[in-house]
This record gives sequence, structure tokens and C-alpha cells, in this order.
Amino acid sequence: MPLTEIYAILMLVAFFGLLLLGLPVALTLAVSGFAFGWLGFGPMLFNLLPSRIYGVVTSYSLLAIPLFVFMGVALEKSRMAEELMEVVGRLSGALRGGLGLGIVFVGVLMGATTGIVGATVVTLGLLTLPALLKRGYDPGLSCGVICASGTLGQIIPPSLILILLADIMNLSVGTLFAAAVFPGLVLAGLYCAWILLLGLIRPEMVPAVPAEERALISTRQLLAKLVRVIAPPLGLVFAVLGSIVAGIAAPTEAAAMGALGALVVCALGRRLSRGLVVETLRSTARITAMMMFILICAQVFALAFRGLRGEQLVEDLFAFLPGGVAADIWFMLLLVFVLGFFLEWIEISYIAVPLFLPIFANAGVDPVWLATLICVMLQTSFLTPPFGWALFFLRSVAPPEITTGHIYRGVIPFVAMQFLAVAVVYFAPGLATWLPRAIGW
Repeated sequence: MPLTEIYAILMLVAFFGLLLLGLPVALTLAVSGFAFGWLGFGPMLFNLLPSRIYGVVTSYSLLAIPLFVFMGVALEKSRMAEELMEVVGRLSGALRGGLGLGIVFVGVLMGATTGIVGATVVTLGLLTLPALLKRGYDPGLSCGVICASGTLGQIIPPSLILILLADIMNLSVGTLFAAAVFPGLVLAGLYCAWILLLGLIRPEMVPAVPAEERALISTRQLLAKLVRVIAPPLGLVFAVLGSIVAGIAAPTEAAAMGALGALVVCALGRRLSRGLVVETLRSTARITAMMMFILICAQVFALAFRGLRGEQLVEDLFAFLPGGVAADIWFMLLLVFVLGFFLEWIEISYIAVPLFLPIFANAGVDPVWLATLICVMLQTSFLTPPFGWALFFLRSVAPPEITTGHIYRGVIPFVAMQFLAVAVVYFAPGLATWLPRAIGW
């Protein structure tokens, strides 16, 4: 084995070793990349670094990230979810599992507007977990449906991960947005089917809201409030995603429209204030700066890995796998799943995904289908015990009577549904490819 490939292996080992020591991911990427790139080539290799960084920071498609982050943070801070949950919960309260269905619906809508998993899980946990427990819902199921619904923002457009994958894989952002629509809805549909099934076979786990509580407000008042609460964010979602899918606006232009529309929604809900705008700008700047710093440091790592013939090493590894391209895809998905325990989706997207792209490009694998598979599998890792990020988010806001065991036990059926969704997208690639082709992308 050439010395450069040995350095590539040692660089990966050093990267994970520094992570285990608790160093920030961005610095870990830069330090391991610089150290082993220097050992392999001296300073010569990094003469290419300024142009790579310039390409990242001037990418037009990445301009959509701060705009979508602004839209999501503004809507999250406007307490939209609180009113949504109140209305949807009351409307579906007569049905066994109705409150659970309401949480899935709110998760879909928040995923299509905010797209921030941590904020969605925390918000749903604070607003709905005490209400579910009070009405007799099973603690484990309550935790599971909140975690699962909160992670829908990973797959439902305008997901930030779709924007990054489009940049990495040289695809149109609009194409990936269109590709993710049906897989996201299938996943939400699986959650709803599970809750309804429990309502039939285990009704004590998902009781209906008592009739006296539902009688506190008339159906007419509820419907009027539903229109007032749901129409603005739903209109914003259709305006942003519809303009992209219809080809009226580029994703970046639609993101700008979404950022402005979020302020309009806050104003219609009488939540717009100077404090909200300032706090939204601060959060947007912090999230965007963190993402861009990781992307810049990832360029150091990627440049060193490629220079040390790491890509050839990965190709040789895949050549040993029996089963052809199918086995290669499942191996990659398994690796993405495991990495999701330890790394954020940003690092996985910029570290793991580029390693496999040349192999699948040479094999003629549809990149749109592949990106959708990666996205669904990444969402699965967010839920899987013991390291799923969504579980940690919920644990931080759960009432004292909720144990870690409740959370772990509750998410297991939803993790199984996530794997089922991965299998469905794998065996029915049309779910991801039909809509982009129908639009003409």
C-alpha cells in the first residue's frame, strides 16, 4: 500500500480520535486535514485551498441557507406551533389517536416552514408532551411521535440538507425539493397509520379527548380559528415551494420571498416586534456562521483526503464488496446511518457523501434517487437510540416523570417505520424521481 494511502487512513483515524476527545467538529476537520496533508505533500497541496474556499463562500445556491434559516427561526419564535397544536388537537380530539395525528400534521407543517429539527422537537415537546400525558396517552408513544414528527423537517422541503446535497452533488435545489415531497409524505403517512392502528388494537394508549373538554368551544369557532391559524403559514409554504416547483422562482429567490413572508405571517398573528426581529437575526447569523465555518474547514479535509488518494482507497474498498452496485448503496447507507450517531448532518454531507459519489456516478446510479435515500437514512439516525439527536432534544425539555427509557422505548416503532421508508424509496425509486421528471427537471 502506498504511503499516501496509509496517511489517508491515519487521517480518518485522527479525525475520529479528536472527535472523541471533545474537539469541535470544524477544528477537527481542519487540524487532521492540515496535519496529514502536510505530511504527504508539504505546503504545496494547500496552494489550491483559497480557490476551493472562494468557491464555497461565493456559491449562489448556498445563499438560500441564511434566508431559509431566517424564515424558520422567525416562524418558530412567533409561537405558530402553539396555536396550531391547540386548534388541530381539538378538531381531532374525538378520534382515538387524534392528538397524535395532530402532532404529525404540525410536524409536517413546521418541517415545511422551519426545517430546524432541534427547534421543532423542543417546541413540540414543550407544547404537547404535558397535554398528551394529562389526557392518558402512553408516555413512550407520546415521546416517540414527538421525536419522529420533529425530524420530518430533515426530508420535507425546504430542508437545509437538501440544499447542501444539491451543492455537493451538482444538482438543482428545486429538483431535490421535488424529489423529497413524496418520500416525506409517505413517512408522515406511515406515522399516522401506526397511530390509527394503535387506536384500534390498543385504545388505552391513545384515548380520545373527553367530550366535555371538546364542548368548551364550538365547531364553528374552531373552524374559524383553524383558518386564521393555518392559512398564513400554509400559504407561505405553497408560495415558496410552489414557486420553485413551478419554475417561477429560483430556490434562492423563493427563500428571500419566504423570509419576507415569515415576517408577514408574524405580523398577521400580531407577534411581530423589534425584539423578535433582532433575536431572529442573531439566531440566523449564529446558525449560518456555524454551518459556513464547518463547510470551509471541510474543504481542508476533502482536499487533503483527495490528495492522499483517499478516493482510490474507497474505490478499492467497494471493489471487495460482493453484490455489485446494490451492495455498495446499502453499505453507504449503513455508514451514513452509523455516522449519524456521532456527527451532524452537515459534516456527514461534506465528509462521507463526496467519497462515494465517483463510484456511483461511474455505475450510472441516478443521483436524485441517491440523494433522497441519503436524506431519509440521515433522518433515521436522528431517532435511533442511544445517540439520536432528537432524543437528546426531547430529554432536555421532558417533564420529570418521563424517563430516558420511555423515550428510547417510544421511538423504536418509528425507527422501524423509518427503515421501512428507506426500503420503499429503494425499491420504488419513482417516488423520488417521478415529480422532478414530470416537471421537466
